Amino acid sequence: MSLDDAITSLKRGEFVLLYDSGGRENEVDMVVAAQFVTPEHIARMRQNAGGLICLAIDSSFAKSLNLQYMHNILSKSSDFDADSRQMIMGTAPYGDHPTFSISINHKKTFTGITDLDRALTIKEMANLYGSDDQKKEFTASFKTPGHVPLLLASSGLLASRQGHTEMSVYMAELAKLVPVTAICEMMDSQTYSALTVEKAQKFAKENAIPFVDGKELLEFSKVR
Repeated sequence: MSLDDAITSLKRGEFVLLYDSGGRENEVDMVVAAQFVTPEHIARMRQNAGGLICLAIDSSFAKSLNLQYMHNILSKSSDFDADSRQMIMGTAPYGDHPTFSISINHKKTFTGITDLDRALTIKEMANLYGSDDQKKEFTASFKTPGHVPLLLASSGLLASRQGHTEMSVYMAELAKLVPVTAICEMMDSQTYSALTVEKAQKFAKENAIPFVDGKELLEFSKVR
């Protein structure tokens, strides 16, 4: 399947499998455009992927909400002493900074963790993108800490960082969708590790889900 197939799939509210590269996490994520997320999407990510279900958002959107990376929040906190600051991960083992920010629940959720609750939180974050007063509505509608971790895409996307966060948001932009995506790493319950590329490709073929190689996406972005 081609990148065009992946874009079409995203536009339909369907999944895409996205591989970053062997030089990074070496992981495959299930990706769906947040504006289309339903409880069924969350259930499928739990059952077929099994990693952490996160919400990746565009850099300009994050700035309008005054969101910051969690490692920066903790480093500036007076409640985090010098010894505790040694725990802060500025750079991951594969060389990039983490993109985690705060975690949220929508105010209408109960525990926040059910498929219904997480779908509501994710869908409402995507809806927030079209708000005239994003910051005011964000602080009025969402609570933290919650059960949906926010990931902040780097400004410049793939030109700055080549992670699942940036790649998934970039694909949403190519599809002319809201630049907010729900992503989840694919795990292997037999090896207790990340699902290999080969197994992920087999799963993609069996389930007619487009598979996108991050290297090809990066090359496409450079040409474009």
